[in-house]
Amino acid sequence: PGPQVPAIFRATAMPAKKADSGAKAKKAALAVSKGTQSKGAVKVRTKVHFYRPKTLQKPRDPKYPRRSAPRATRLDHFSILKFPLTTESAMKKIEDNNTLVFIVETKANKSQIKHAVAKLYDIKADKVNTLIRPDGSKKAYVRLASDYDALDVANKIGII
Repeated sequence: PGPQVPAIFRATAMPAKKADSGAKAKKAALAVSKGTQSKGAVKVRTKVHFYRPKTLQKPRDPKYPRRSAPRATRLDHFSILKFPLTTESAMKKIEDNNTLVFIVETKANKSQIKHAVAKLYDIKADKVNTLIRPDGSKKAYVRLASDYDALDVANKIGII
């Protein structure tokens, strides 16, 4: 025997596996011809139309807000009521019908006008009638509840 050779440099003899390789080849040939996936049951179609299956719909999970700050409400009670009307016919409404007449924001609806009057003047409105004037502005007739007097409210506001 010669000098000692480290294990990495020694030639490793490969054991012959002839019988095993033949079986492997047959198995591979079978896999190629038949396929490796097992065949599941065929779904029976009962309709002639195909409907795309419903897929998973995850809820939105945004990483950042798309708007930097929330929008401010444009119609607050100060912007809904523009000014009270002081024409002769409006004065007659105040005296006879217990009704105040306002020019209001065109986009405001009757319930918004009712809430704005209640908030600004601390009075309860019975009902609100509105009309669009020929000049494009909206006029609101605010009928006050029976326990409020329109004349007193008009004095408090400064119409009379």
